[in-house]
Amino acid sequence: MKKKLVVLTGAGISAESGLKTFRDSDGLWNGYNIEDVATPRAWKKNKQLVLDFYNMRRADVLNAQPNAAHIGLAVLQNDFEVHIITQNIDDLHERAGSKNVLHLHGEIFKMRSEFDERFVYDIRKDILLNDVAEDGYQLRPYIVWFEEPVPMIEQAAAIASAAEIFAVIGTSLVVYPAAGLIHHAPRNIPKLIIDKNIPYAEVYDITAIQKTATEGIKDLKTLLEKYK
Repeated sequence: MKKKLVVLTGAGISAESGLKTFRDSDGLWNGYNIEDVATPRAWKKNKQLVLDFYNMRRADVLNAQPNAAHIGLAVLQNDFEVHIITQNIDDLHERAGSKNVLHLHGEIFKMRSEFDERFVYDIRKDILLNDVAEDGYQLRPYIVWFEEPVPMIEQAAAIASAAEIFAVIGTSLVVYPAAGLIHHAPRNIPKLIIDKNIPYAEVYDITAIQKTATEGIKDLKTLLEKYK
């Protein structure tokens, strides 16, 4: 039986594929204030601006490619039962070949009714004003915005609690509730963190790899050899 390896990934793993986040630029996201493009209030105030922002992000993801860290995690499926919980809205884990990926904060290649989140559709192009779902309401990005609940957090917590090994890659562990998932992992299992700036976490048995995701994945593979 393969051991269950649960990996929580964040913006740092996709940054090396050229996908920036607001934390890279003093609270701005490609020149946009978060309050203007990534909150329910922003949507009510200016739907066109929000759509433009996410249409640009969708184009960026289309042009991005999985990097060595994404690919390295996919390769680990040969030896482990790998479950990835990602805070990222891109599909780079899937394109790299990972089979079990849970997106905490939504997916850029999906859209939903602004009224009823059960109406979800795939989208590769732009979402336009007056594009409506089957219920007649405007379509919006299938993204969990700031100030919105995270629907997948309970499922993610259940996955984390069943981990036999828990790894964190490319996240600062400051965005909740995602950051709290490490506390759901059993105390007595191996835990590893890869990040350029190792975050503080009140958990036991942490092995810190202070490197970028693409560099640290090599160390992770080596460290995991003894747990096969």
